[in-house]
Amino acid sequence: MKVIISILPFFFVAHLFSQEQSQSSTEVYKKRVLENIEIDFLTSYYSQDGDNAAVTGGIGTEELIDFASNIVISIPINDDDVLSINATISAYTSASSSNLNPFDNTGASTSGNSNGATGSPWVESTGDSRKDVWINGNISYSHSSDDRNKILSANINFATEYDYTSIGFGGSHTWLFNEKNTEFSMKGNVFLDTWNPRYPTELDSYLEADKNLNNGFFFAPDILDQNGNIIDKNGTNVWNPKNFTFIENEARNTYSLSFTFSQILSKNAQFSLFFDIVQQQGWLANPLQRVYFADRNNYYIGNAQSIPNYTLPSNRDVFQLADDIERLPDSRFKIPLGMRFNYYINEKFVLRTYYRFYSDNWGVISHTAEIEVPIKITPKFTLYPYYRFYTQTSADYFAPFDELRSTQNFYTSDYDLSNFDANQYGLGLKYTDIFTKLHLSKLHLKSAELKYSRYDRSTRLTSDIISLGFNFIVE
Repeated sequence: MKVIISILPFFFVAHLFSQEQSQSSTEVYKKRVLENIEIDFLTSYYSQDGDNAAVTGGIGTEELIDFASNIVISIPINDDDVLSINATISAYTSASSSNLNPFDNTGASTSGNSNGATGSPWVESTGDSRKDVWINGNISYSHSSDDRNKILSANINFATEYDYTSIGFGGSHTWLFNEKNTEFSMKGNVFLDTWNPRYPTELDSYLEADKNLNNGFFFAPDILDQNGNIIDKNGTNVWNPKNFTFIENEARNTYSLSFTFSQILSKNAQFSLFFDIVQQQGWLANPLQRVYFADRNNYYIGNAQSIPNYTLPSNRDVFQLADDIERLPDSRFKIPLGMRFNYYINEKFVLRTYYRFYSDNWGVISHTAEIEVPIKITPKFTLYPYYRFYTQTSADYFAPFDELRSTQNFYTSDYDLSNFDANQYGLGLKYTDIFTKLHLSKLHLKSAELKYSRYDRSTRLTSDIISLGFNFIVE
C-alpha cells in the first residue's frame, strides 16, 4: 500500500504535464540564467619595492604591503534576473605615502640637528599617512531575455579611503547572434569622485603660517641651504614655494564607453575585439606628490652632512623642502583598443593571447602583450603559466627629481607617467569540480585557484603578488 501511495503523485504530475503540453505544444523549456546562489571569495597579498617615490618627488622608498579580500555573491532572483553584490577591503602600509609628513619620524637619526626635526625620502615615517584602508562596494543587476540573446545590466559603485571618495553608476547591453557564436556588447560608466586633499607637511604648514618662516611648524627647526648653512629666515635668500596653492576644484569625474565584439571562428578558435573611450575631468593630479624645480634653490631640514648624499639610500636624516605639488591638466582623453585570440589545441593545451594599444592626449602611448597556456594535468587540475610585456612613452609633463622647471604650467615626477618597460610573469593552479563533491554544510566547492606573479619594471620597481580564490555554490 505504501508503494501505491508513493507513486500516485508521479502519475498525477505526469497527467498535468501531458495536459499542459496539449494546451501549449509550442512552449519551450527555459533554463535559468543562474541555478543557485554562487559565492566567490578572493584574498591576495601584494608587496613592492623601488626607489622612485612620487610623494617625495621621484626619489625615495616605494616599499608597500597590501592585503586585500574580495567577496562576490551572485543571487538568482528568478529565471532571468541575477543580483550581484561585490565588496572589497584592502589594507595597506606604504613607506612612500608615510612621507607626506617625513618629519614625524622616530626611525631617523637626529644627529647634526639640535632642533630634532629630521626626515629622509629613504626612511618610512611613523605618521598616520603610512597606512590606510580602501573599501569598495558594487551592486549590479542583470536581466536576460527569454531566448538568452539579450542581456541588460545596471550597476552602482562606492569606494572610499582617507583622502578620496568615489561614487559610480553604469549599465551595459549585450546582444548574441548567429546561434550565440557572435556577441556584441556596449557598456557605459560614470564615476563622480571627490578629493579630501592632504598636502605635504611643509607646504601645508607654509600657508597655514601665512608664509612666515618664524611661525607654526617652522618656528623651531633650522632651514639649511644647498651648502648646509643655516639660513636667516628673515633674509632674502629663503625657501619660498611661490607656485603652491591649495586646490580649488576637488572633483574628479570619469566617463567611459566600451564596445566589445566576440566571434567563435571554429570549434577550436575564438576572437574578440574591444574599444574604449574614456574622458576625465577635474583635479587629475595627486596633491600628496611633491615636485622639485631645477631653476629654484634647494632648502633642507635635518643633518647638513647628509645633503651631498641626498639622493642615495644612505641618507637617513635630511629632507628637501618641496617647491610645489604635482600639477596636471584638468582633462584627459584616453583611447584603449585591443584584441584577444584563444585557441583550443587539444585536450591538454589551450592558447590564450591578448594585445592592447593605448593612447591619450598627455603624450602617453603604450603597448601590452600577454600569452597564457593553460595545461590540463588531470581532469580537475589545470596549470597555467603566463607572461605579460608592457611598454609606454613618457607623458609630456614628466621629468625626474629636480629636473622640472617652475615656468611650466604642468609638471610631475611620478614614474607611472615616465617612459618604461615592464615584464610580468606568473603561474597559476586551478582546481575545478563541476559536480561540487567537496562541501561544507550548504557550501559546495566548484573551483579553487592559487596564483603567483612577479612584476619587474625598468625603473627598478619590483612587486610580487600571491592570490587565493574559491568559488562556491549554495545548495
